[in-house]
Amino acid sequence: MTTPAAVPLAGDANIAYVSDCRWSVQRPRVLVIACSDGRLQEAVDDFLQNRLGILDYDRLYAPGGPGALASGGFELLRSDAFRRDCAFLVEAHGVEQVLLLFHGPAPGEGPALATCADYHRKAPRKTPDEHLAQQEADAAEILRSAFARHAHVQVLVYRAEVLSDHRVRFVDLTPR
Repeated sequence: MTTPAAVPLAGDANIAYVSDCRWSVQRPRVLVIACSDGRLQEAVDDFLQNRLGILDYDRLYAPGGPGALASGGFELLRSDAFRRDCAFLVEAHGVEQVLLLFHGPAPGEGPALATCADYHRKAPRKTPDEHLAQQEADAAEILRSAFARHAHVQVLVYRAEVLSDHRVRFVDLTPR
């Protein structure tokens, strides 16, 4: 990704930077829901652009990513609020496709430090593989309930799995 050049503005010390990139009148029709873990950002951008061909998308990033939509556990109020935010974006922005992107270590080989911190916070005694299983259960529950009133929206589910050499493999978990 190239970095736009800064445009110097004489006399206005309050403005630090003006981008050459323009605001778009057209809204993207894709919503990506992912964890806010910045360690995955370059791999996620690469996957979206080079594997799925997604260049423009709305972002809904939060700890746990799509796991924040799951209604189970002790954070029912959080999931209700996150679902409302998601539904708002789908309706107000005319979203046609949602990509749920979980993450964690690759089963049996990835570094434990790649475990989603939000999943670890909610269940600190679970193993990384148990967290991955929970993500799959959460994905199934989210597909059954969170998007029930948005039948026109295509929902895809992926997991970014960190391999032992720290490369990131993207696995399609979308039910067929």
